[in-house]
Amino acid sequence: MKKDIHPEYQKAVVTCACGNTFETKSVISDINIDICSNCHPFYTGKQKLVDSGGRVDKFNKRMQNAQSK
Repeated sequence: MKKDIHPEYQKAVVTCACGNTFETKSVISDINIDICSNCHPFYTGKQKLVDSGGRVDKFNKRMQNAQSK
């Protein structure tokens, strides 16, 4: 590796939106995330919809209209 061109690799605290925190290593000291293994539906078995822009509601309306025809 070349000297003095690489960022410093340090301990980083990762904070999830659910409040869970854990420590890892990164070049960034503080990392904020939306979903972690504590609240992700794949690991918890609970369904949690992350709706961006009302897309889930639009889809549900389209499905209701298609079924009523």
